[in-house]
Amino acid sequence: MRSLSEINQAYEEIIHGVSKEPLKSRKLADLMDEMERTYKVPILRNESWESQNRTVIALYRKISMSRSL
Repeated sequence: MRSLSEINQAYEEIIHGVSKEPLKSRKLADLMDEMERTYKVPILRNESWESQNRTVIALYRKISMSRSL
């Protein structure tokens, strides 16, 4: 289980180190999957969970917004 700072470091490495778009989005999706498993990020928006896990959801959304769909 990686910490949020380790996941953020992996995010930065992907953003700055992967130039081809399909690969970048896939790696970011993998990070999101890891966060869902590790931190039990709910599939549907849950304001109660989000208010108790602000740092987790902030990083999760940052990763999500960096993907190209």
